[in-house]
Amino acid sequence: MLKEFREFAMKGNVVDLAVGVIIGAAFGAIVSSMVADVIMPIIGAITGGLDFSNYFTALSKSVTATNLADAKKQGAVLAWGNFLTLTLNFLIVAFVLFIVVRLMNQLKREAPAAPAEPPKPTKEQELLTEIRDLLKARA
Repeated sequence: MLKEFREFAMKGNVVDLAVGVIIGAAFGAIVSSMVADVIMPIIGAITGGLDFSNYFTALSKSVTATNLADAKKQGAVLAWGNFLTLTLNFLIVAFVLFIVVRLMNQLKREAPAAPAEPPKPTKEQELLTEIRDLLKARA
């Protein structure tokens, strides 16, 4: 059973999938940082210094906190600012993946296979062709 598992784990598709998952996780972290550290501060500056990740709507009257973490401890809240941030994160990831797939498809289309030149006949083949043509002419 261990041998079968080793063969399964070493198949190309499993290794490719593992590499893809690891790269995807790293890419996700980069995009999350880009959204949290670059894009959302710019949006916050445009909207007057607002931080969307802390926006929420209290669903119970007992919530009196002004930040999301404390409000969640006090009761039910609708964290729509966090949802907005995660939605923006998803849209950026989807757009970047779209661009990558589009570029990959263009590279595949731009590289058509060059038609192969037929090989030159050997001296023996040329001689046999001459003999064949002479026999056809006599017939």
